[in-house]
Amino acid sequence: MKETIKLGLILFIITAVSAGVLAISNNLTKDKIAEIAMAGSIEALKEVFGEENDFKALDEGRLDEIKKVNESTEEIFEVYSGESLSGYAIKISSKGFGKTNLITLTGFSLDGNIIGMRLVEHSETEGIGSKATLPDFTDRFQGKNASEEITVDTISGATITSKGVMSGVNEARKVFNEQLSN
Repeated sequence: MKETIKLGLILFIITAVSAGVLAISNNLTKDKIAEIAMAGSIEALKEVFGEENDFKALDEGRLDEIKKVNESTEEIFEVYSGESLSGYAIKISSKGFGKTNLITLTGFSLDGNIIGMRLVEHSETEGIGSKATLPDFTDRFQGKNASEEITVDTISGATITSKGVMSGVNEARKVFNEQLSN
């Protein structure tokens, strides 16, 4: 009995030390991880809206209100041309092939036209579902208007991924229409 308690205590100490080390390393790296994620978002924003624009994350309080209504919303950015608000970029999570996460970033002008779309995160099959990142597919969304459901031709062999991306774009359209457009 004493041996069992001794082994349990040793196991508890090892587990507690391991958890402490993990907590410390998480605390040390979380800011860097957030910085890398933001840099990826900024790069995608520049691809969609162009280098000459400035991007500002939507006010945290307002973003939280939107997330309560639409849980798939990841981030929203205001896009500025000089001092003037010129549009919004909305990051949405949707499901792809095998229920994997797809993160799309859709840019809207203030009049509701899609400026561009990028699939910024995915784990789709290389050479099949990953084709959704190529301009041949992403450019199909450009110029579509947010006033109606957005559909484009799917990628042959990657129908589920294509529909997942369209779902993300349409969720972004919904957020734009219901929460951001005036």
